[in-house]
Amino acid sequence: MTRRDVIGTLAAAPFAAAATAGSSRPTLCIFSKHMAQFGHQELAQHAKDIGFEGIDLTVRPKGHVLPENAAQDMPRAVEIIRARGLAVPMITTDLQGPADPAARPTLTTAAKLRIPFWKPGYHRYVKLDTPNAAEKTLAEIRPQLTGLAAMSKEYGVTCGVHNHSGDYFGAAVWDTRDVIAPLDPASVGYYFDPAHATIEGGLGNWRISMSIVSSRLMMVAMKDFYWAKGKDGRYVVKWCPIGQGMVDWPRVFAYLKSISFKGPLTLHVEYEPKDELAAIAQDFDFVRKQVDATWRT
Repeated sequence: MTRRDVIGTLAAAPFAAAATAGSSRPTLCIFSKHMAQFGHQELAQHAKDIGFEGIDLTVRPKGHVLPENAAQDMPRAVEIIRARGLAVPMITTDLQGPADPAARPTLTTAAKLRIPFWKPGYHRYVKLDTPNAAEKTLAEIRPQLTGLAAMSKEYGVTCGVHNHSGDYFGAAVWDTRDVIAPLDPASVGYYFDPAHATIEGGLGNWRISMSIVSSRLMMVAMKDFYWAKGKDGRYVVKWCPIGQGMVDWPRVFAYLKSISFKGPLTLHVEYEPKDELAAIAQDFDFVRKQVDATWRT
């Protein structure tokens, strides 16, 4: 399946394209990782019952779709989800480069199913305490991401690079910008995570990062955290219910509205609640009220 084949059946995703036709605001999704214990039918039903509009489907090891079975199992999973009236605007993968045997089956199947966005796997910086370590790692990452972007362009889907905090490529946002700047913006952009951006720069850097990604912003992840002292006295990240942490959600949502963002807003529940479904419902309620209030004004 080439890009020419796809064009007739797939509306290739423009910058921050709406996942749901005619929608004037973002699509509220659940990251299916947090319902990993459920099969496709239950996953769709629970998401629908809570009030979500879409699902960010895991297509990776231990995910709802195993990468080696993507061509066969993804269509069935998506059919079940859509039958409940839910969208599948994105998938989350562990793909790190074009040589991964699961890359072509995963992306061509996503294209056939009209899933516009996908998240790749992570690359990490190594030996950061040695001279020029970051530059060496970037030199290794660049051809991998460039190859994935080329594959995305071939099939008419869009890769969104996640800004995971820590020693991950993309944490700083500037490193991703350096790599993707010469690449087709319709093929690769950003999957922005305000919580991870706040971890990396809680005063103003998260706002700078959000501004940098805005022209190529495809998807947004939602989670929350605060800093706390660990047992050794050092401060560590503590994940918490959304709205109870350090992320300035009113400002985040206001900015997303100002740039007419209409892509998927995907909820993550990284803390460990006793009742995960109840926690998801509680977090969804916070997000829904925030989004309704922001896009109503």
